[in-house]
Amino acid sequence: MSEPRSSLSITFSVWRAVFLRESLDRLFDMRAAWFWLLMEPVMHIAFITFVFTAIRLHTIGGIDTAVWIMVGMLAFFLFRRTALQVMYAVESNQPLFAYRQVKPFDVAIVRAGLEAFLMVIVSTVILAGAAFLGHVTFPRDPLQVAIALFGLWLYGLGFGLVASVLMELVPETEHVLKLVMLPLYLVSGVIMPIMSVPQPYRDLLMINPIAHGLELVRSGFVPYYHMVPETSASYLYTWAGASVLLGMALYRRYELRLVMQ
Repeated sequence: MSEPRSSLSITFSVWRAVFLRESLDRLFDMRAAWFWLLMEPVMHIAFITFVFTAIRLHTIGGIDTAVWIMVGMLAFFLFRRTALQVMYAVESNQPLFAYRQVKPFDVAIVRAGLEAFLMVIVSTVILAGAAFLGHVTFPRDPLQVAIALFGLWLYGLGFGLVASVLMELVPETEHVLKLVMLPLYLVSGVIMPIMSVPQPYRDLLMINPIAHGLELVRSGFVPYYHMVPETSASYLYTWAGASVLLGMALYRRYELRLVMQ
């Protein structure tokens, strides 16, 4: 008789199976689904860059406007896509919970990991395309960029975990959370340089941890970028870590309810 498998081995097997299932769903769920994964950020970047070019704004914070928009938008998309995918992870994988080995947190963490993997590919293609057009898109400090992006991904994971439980406990929360995403796009510094906002309003905007992540990513790409002085990696990771821990605690507390919804 074969020896019983360890809990860790079972968990990795579940993650691998869910990853393959989610990959097929994300890339082939609809016609040219993979194409739209790339075109969504491309269209956003192209439109905002066109607007800034039309008003003859060629540099922001001392760097090329196109690079400023591109880097900030890709970093924000990493957070937003991760958060949205995790928010609906349990709902989209409800049939899998018939297998007792599959837990709600498994599908959430796998969805977040898949989104990070896809965003790395999408970002690489977009940055390579921009480099081909003559923009300097290679990060001068890859370690800082990686740390900032991981912090944004981690915060997206925590945000999605907490949001998914809130949506189960109070269904009306879904509408509120969807409305929150648009203001985040505006107040996180994706298309508006926070450095140009006067005090005390700038301090209010910097309460948002996403703004810290975007500033760190831009500074990692261009060292002479005029970063907001209040920017802090530890602040971003404090929010990210707290949200993940809170989300895990909520998943633990309401696991049965999530499975039975």
